[in-house]
Amino acid sequence: MAITSLYIYGNGGHAKVVADIARANGYDNLIFLDNNSDMKFSPNLPKHPIIIAIGNTLIRQKLQNLVLSSGFELITLIHPTAVIGSDVTIGTGSVVMPRAIINANSIIGDGVIINSGAIVEHDCIIGNFAHICPGVVLAGGVNIGERTWIGIGSSIIQGIKIKSDITIGAGSVVVSDIDSGSIAYGNPCKVRK
Repeated sequence: MAITSLYIYGNGGHAKVVADIARANGYDNLIFLDNNSDMKFSPNLPKHPIIIAIGNTLIRQKLQNLVLSSGFELITLIHPTAVIGSDVTIGTGSVVMPRAIINANSIIGDGVIINSGAIVEHDCIIGNFAHICPGVVLAGGVNIGERTWIGIGSSIIQGIKIKSDITIGAGSVVVSDIDSGSIAYGNPCKVRK
């Protein structure tokens, strides 16, 4: 049986969960890359597939662009316990964690994290490099912009538009649209900064 190798770019807690998902998908030789260790990324490394396993949205985008421009194959990982509905699109470099649900006709961009137990209902759009934390619930038709972070346990009612580069605090209940570049939290969720 051939050994299936995968680079995991990152070495923190998120990378540990990504490693479990990679093993569940048949990768048996995991090579962790970390710019703060002896095993750093280099364009000269053997060209195994790679996944970025860093939670920070801006760093993940930067590293994903770097590995693609260096000729590496960026993969998408979906945990076997995740539920993926009909006509769902999931972009390159995205990770769908254990017990996440993505329902019909949703579009997930590149480099997105759909974390453990998150629910993305029908017809949602999640922009590139967004991070949907554990236990988040997005009702139908929600639109999340690029590099937006939705904190653990937050809920967003149907049809809401949350633009790019936003942080939604943990446990928030979002009942109205939120403009780009904001920090918002609470129940109901309000822009604080």
